[in-house]
Amino acid sequence: MRIAKPLLLITTPIGVAIGLYEAWRLAGGLVILMVALLSLVSVAMFSVVRTIRRERKEEEARQRGAETNQ
Repeated sequence: MRIAKPLLLITTPIGVAIGLYEAWRLAGGLVILMVALLSLVSVAMFSVVRTIRRERKEEEARQRGAETNQ
């Protein structure tokens, strides 16, 4: 896992860029659809991560509040 994470973090954007280039070569309009799909998925992932972090922070604050009341 020590090598896999950095490798994935580097190769995934490179693969996406190559995919967008190939889509441009094959059918120019396809790139617009691919970028739209990538944007939609990115926004969805960002919102899920943000929600999880917000809920975790609220839970920790609630636990700290319960500890101080005891």
